[in-house]
Amino acid sequence: MAYKIIYKKRFSNKLVKLLEYLEKNWGNQVAENFLTKLDKRTSTLKTQPFIGKPSANNPVIRTTLISKHNRLYYKHNNNTVIILNMYDTRKNPKKNPY
Repeated sequence: MAYKIIYKKRFSNKLVKLLEYLEKNWGNQVAENFLTKLDKRTSTLKTQPFIGKPSANNPVIRTTLISKHNRLYYKHNNNTVIILNMYDTRKNPKKNPY
């Protein structure tokens, strides 16, 4: 069964900022490679929403890596996967709300 993917506004805003940063500082190819990784990960979540591990602070929220610097947080209900946010793994883990 394929789950429907829903993106929260917070995730969308963070993604736009990250892509602008990548294009400005690292080039268009790096931004496209990141989008490809993200697309592959969300495609996997459509069919296997339990692939991520439960979050330390909230077991309802699950997490998976997009790249070595970015972690994706999501939850699933019935037949939907809700992409909540993306967090930079290099930041202070105590400030991570998930």
